[in-house]
Amino acid sequence: MNKKQLFEQIQKKKSFLCVGLDPVLDKLPKHLLKYNDPILEFNKQLIDATQDLCVAYKPNTAFYESRGVKGWETLVKTWQHFPKDVFTIADAKRGDIGNTSAMYAEAFFNEESSEMSFDSITVAPYMGEDSISPFLAYPNKWVILLALTSNNGSKDFQVQQIGDQKLYEKVIKTSSQWANSDQLMYVVGATKAHEFQHIRQLAPDNFILVPGVGAQGGSLADVCAYGLNTQCGLLVNAARSIIYASNGLDFADKAREEALRMQQEMEQILIAAKLV
Repeated sequence: MNKKQLFEQIQKKKSFLCVGLDPVLDKLPKHLLKYNDPILEFNKQLIDATQDLCVAYKPNTAFYESRGVKGWETLVKTWQHFPKDVFTIADAKRGDIGNTSAMYAEAFFNEESSEMSFDSITVAPYMGEDSISPFLAYPNKWVILLALTSNNGSKDFQVQQIGDQKLYEKVIKTSSQWANSDQLMYVVGATKAHEFQHIRQLAPDNFILVPGVGAQGGSLADVCAYGLNTQCGLLVNAARSIIYASNGLDFADKAREEALRMQQEMEQILIAAKLV
């Protein structure tokens, strides 16, 4: 999915919601435990309940890899259940020397070898350009580069002053030379809303993946006040607040209610910005 197609989906659904699929077996509704693969059934029902309200899904691969071969099979089958009109994000936070990154790229982008072909993958920038370029070698695939994350530990490195700029600023400025806004996005946490205006100066045309709204306490209104651009330019992720809206038989219905609440808020924001 290219940037034009992504914006078309945002306009069609009047939403820039990304649903994070980060399931923990112990938190699943008990009635799902009768299934051979409870997590897959959980994901499928969530996808079916929310696909008209969101433009993206983001499974965090650690929640699947932690379960070994069975977890990886669940991830593959979850990817296969995604509708064709949604943007898919492998939240894998990879990044290694070039030949290793090439294998990571194949794992998440090459359906012939791995049975999955996500639209994008989250990547850590620490090892530099040669660790990123193997992902960028795939046409029509996206790198979502960690820039300014929502966790408390982000202050340990990301906001440290490097000469006349902060490290996250250096990441954005340098990486913008590797790819343009048709293939490169950034992760910026919603809890860093005060930085969005400055980040938009550094990356005016790039899409930004925004975790931290909902359970982590980030403000959608604040993010949009500073982060919207002429093609929306935001994918706002919510996971726990949606997927764990209920742990009963009605979990999918309650997930839809929370996704609908966010979609309706996003619709009003898009209308006010004259983007729909």
